[in-house]
Amino acid sequence: MGHRPTRKEFGMALSEQERKLLEQLEASLMADDPKLAETLRGTGTVKVHRRRATLAGLGFIAGIVVLIAGVQVHPVVSILGFVLMLVSAIVGVNSWQRVAGEDDKGESQSAPHDGSGPKPSNQDFMEKLEERWRRRQDGGDN
Repeated sequence: MGHRPTRKEFGMALSEQERKLLEQLEASLMADDPKLAETLRGTGTVKVHRRRATLAGLGFIAGIVVLIAGVQVHPVVSILGFVLMLVSAIVGVNSWQRVAGEDDKGESQSAPHDGSGPKPSNQDFMEKLEERWRRRQDGGDN
């Protein structure tokens, strides 16, 4: 079923027999009810949020069209177009953040993080910024 948790991630040690039994249970679940297995894996929620973000993008574009058309028709129509754009933007950003959050969870499962401090990618970014700052300070002093 994808990523296999390590003993450290699981929080307890599994014997070889228990691990094989767990793999057999996963395989039988996939064979018996693939839809349930997909739901338990969580990939279905990512699809829903991606679809929602896409629809929000289309709603935003429709809002622009209504906003521009409202200038020709009536100012109230323009206001409705703006409200449609605003709601679509909020829904789209929230859905996209959830998609990104689910993707980050998948990455963190493949590369466990001990929880102390920022994620490695953010840590690398901050280190680069600090290094740039030091170089600027050293260059400014000379």
